[in-house]
Amino acid sequence: MFRMTWKPFVTTVLLGVALLQPVHAAKYFVFTGNYTGRSGSKGIYAFEFDSATGEMGAPQLKAEIANPSWVTVHPNGKFLYAVGEDRTGSVTAFALDSKTGALTKLNTASSGGSGPCHIAIDKTGKLLLTANYGSGSVGVLTIGADGRLGEKTVTIQHKDTSGAAKPATPHAHAAVFSADQKFVFVPELGLDQIMSYKVDPSKTSITPNDPPFVKLATGAGPRHFEFHPKGKFAYDNNEISMTVTAFTYDAAKGSLNEIQTISTLPKDYKAPDLSTAESEIDPKGKFLYVSNRGHDTIAIFAIGGDGRLTEVDRVSTGGKIPRSFKIDPTGKYLLAANQNSNNVVAFKIDSKTGKLTPTGKTIEVGAPVCLVFVPIG
Repeated sequence: MFRMTWKPFVTTVLLGVALLQPVHAAKYFVFTGNYTGRSGSKGIYAFEFDSATGEMGAPQLKAEIANPSWVTVHPNGKFLYAVGEDRTGSVTAFALDSKTGALTKLNTASSGGSGPCHIAIDKTGKLLLTANYGSGSVGVLTIGADGRLGEKTVTIQHKDTSGAAKPATPHAHAAVFSADQKFVFVPELGLDQIMSYKVDPSKTSITPNDPPFVKLATGAGPRHFEFHPKGKFAYDNNEISMTVTAFTYDAAKGSLNEIQTISTLPKDYKAPDLSTAESEIDPKGKFLYVSNRGHDTIAIFAIGGDGRLTEVDRVSTGGKIPRSFKIDPTGKYLLAANQNSNNVVAFKIDSKTGKLTPTGKTIEVGAPVCLVFVPIG
């Protein structure tokens, strides 16, 4: 007579369930993109972060490079890429040692335009896109198996097609791949549009989608763009109008439909030199965070089942001009990079309310404007 042995069976089931859960490292290197020069920064820095305790180590210079204002890590974790935000426009590839955080320069290639400010890499790790703010263009480059950058395959120049007597000046500010990698979306700050492109992996190129863009309110200034983890919604923070626009997303067509625009500031608040900068959704898709420069806060919104946003809170970033911030992979902490006060400040995230509480931990580094986590080891 057959008898089932329950202990091994239960153990096997539990092990299978455990393997389905996301696994996160306890310790990370956090690489910082910086502006060099007056801030005293010499290039790319990295510090250790413990996701179990929220502790941050002292920053160490990992690579000397001018104005690496955006850094991105290859999907395989072995390479790091940094823009050189200047008139010439470049991207530099580095080999990354995840045990020590050391960066070894591989090569440098043209970004395809001036003032590159953002990089996106597809999941295959073979295609790299740059958003060139100065020239208002998108550059497409290839990545070799050794991590080195190939020559650009195409540069797409944006332009105002409205027919206005005084055409608007294009300023591409980011590039974001859809989850299925079939489309790329580029917030065009100068044209108040979010451009939509089809990805052609066989030709390592992109072509305009149909429709080629979604139009936002005049003077909005779309800057950064985020997809919801479930893929049904997307969000854009508008630098000039200090708002966030929510969209529903049709994955089959690669099209966006605006459903809401909401302010990131307190009601009736007015002051000079205000602008939004970064936006990010927590790993569970419950909350959206947006940084307010000038007001020097992070605005927090709850995300409803229909994709619409509800205001939750605003919290001081503990510094001046929070150009960037990053939620750690565990979703427990948020690190705010304050450009003009040269510091990175840590916050604990309340998983139920989305609210932020300062941990009391801060580090000093010159003009931090981008953060990226890399598991140590």
